[in-house]
Amino acid sequence: MPLMRVDVIKGHDQKYLKKLLDIAYETQVETLATPENDRYQILTQHEKFEMQIRDTGLGIERTDNVVVFNLVTRPRSTKAKQVFYSKIVERLNNELGIRKEDIMFSLVPNNDDDWSFGNGEAQFLNGKL
Repeated sequence: MPLMRVDVIKGHDQKYLKKLLDIAYETQVETLATPENDRYQILTQHEKFEMQIRDTGLGIERTDNVVVFNLVTRPRSTKAKQVFYSKIVERLNNELGIRKEDIMFSLVPNNDDDWSFGNGEAQFLNGKL
């Protein structure tokens, strides 16, 4: 049940942003084995000065098309994460023309008792999920 936050610089149209989110969701379902309709995405658009995404000494130059994905998720295998990164980057590059260098990820693992989907309940713990 990943909670996916996506940060971009303002200036993209609604069709582009919807496609970006659709690609991210479809890739998540395919590579992280999440159920269909397990879609929790929050997209935030920022002014250019609000996103300072440096290269950490890797020599990566960013453009105004930078996309940062942050997922809070149950623990995933290293292999699943690597496949997720690779496939989403390929699709975003092929389908939206986003440079591979402009796509960044951070996954934050959590446990079943860290989730409540509503009603003040921990659905993973009470058997509803």
